[in-house]
Amino acid sequence: MAVKKALVTGITGQDGSYLGELLLEKGYEVHGTSRRAPDLTRRSDGRPVGDRSTEHRLRVHYGDLSDGSRLAALLEQVQPDEIYHLAAQSHVRVSFDEPEFTGNTTGLGTVRLLEAVRITGLPCRFYQASSSEMFGAAPPPQHEGTPFHPRSPYGVAKVYAYWATRNYREAYGMYAVNGILFNHESPRRGPTFVTRKIATAAARVKAGLQDSLYLGNLEARRDWGYAREYVEAMWLMLQQEQPDDYVIATGTSHSVRDFAEHCFAHVGLDWRDHVRFDERYLRPSEVDDLVGDGSKAHRILGWKPSTHAPELARLMVDAELESLNSVGGASARRVVG
Repeated sequence: MAVKKALVTGITGQDGSYLGELLLEKGYEVHGTSRRAPDLTRRSDGRPVGDRSTEHRLRVHYGDLSDGSRLAALLEQVQPDEIYHLAAQSHVRVSFDEPEFTGNTTGLGTVRLLEAVRITGLPCRFYQASSSEMFGAAPPPQHEGTPFHPRSPYGVAKVYAYWATRNYREAYGMYAVNGILFNHESPRRGPTFVTRKIATAAARVKAGLQDSLYLGNLEARRDWGYAREYVEAMWLMLQQEQPDDYVIATGTSHSVRDFAEHCFAHVGLDWRDHVRFDERYLRPSEVDDLVGDGSKAHRILGWKPSTHAPELARLMVDAELESLNSVGGASARRVVG
């Protein structure tokens, strides 16, 4: 049997690296895109995507969502069976400072890739990484039929990409799906995202490397799941007979305050002794509460999460402690001993 080929945009990011590893485990030939150099096969945390046993089935290419001709040429070269479009400017707070760049990459970048699929005529399946931020101010729980009310340039760009994906499905008969993923985190999360900031700070405070952590809105509530589990849902969406859109979520809601409490408690500390407020981290317009109804995914895909916010917090702090232990010598070893 021919080996399936997958193209993963943004493969060196959190979701891309987990998805790339999952696809390699399933026997795929995996191609990825990245704007990073010089070592394109490494994740954002510096570690390799995959391992020695799978490296012969992994190739990462230069790719930029602002260059439609390059995307079309890449599709012609790779001839993928499945495309997982994960690349984007994905930091919500940054999108307020860089709204045009966010729209160009997160919104128009999706159209460029969809158009490249249409022009090349490839009979591939297309996954669009949509976001719970599209719901914004819509009251929870949010599901596939909830009206969108985005509250950031990032959310607006994702709504554009969502409808573009549906339009290409309906207009051209493309197998194109939207995975509306609620917040999903892991030790591979970028260091400026709030969950990673909190987990890192808890470990560093315990190690005596810092004393305080500055955060913005502690009352914002999110539905946090584990990214490693969420990429399985992405794959499942492209294995169905008919394309459709799905919410992927845990169905539980926790505040930033809750997450900080879980992280600091895991290392025997009281978060209130170390967390400080800084208005610079507030958004011009806030999203108060996102909690997803993932019953459709459970019913049709058979997907259900097993890791929720408290377990996720402990998992991420443990990873930070292990990192300190590996680079910090005897003093760091005493932290986890």
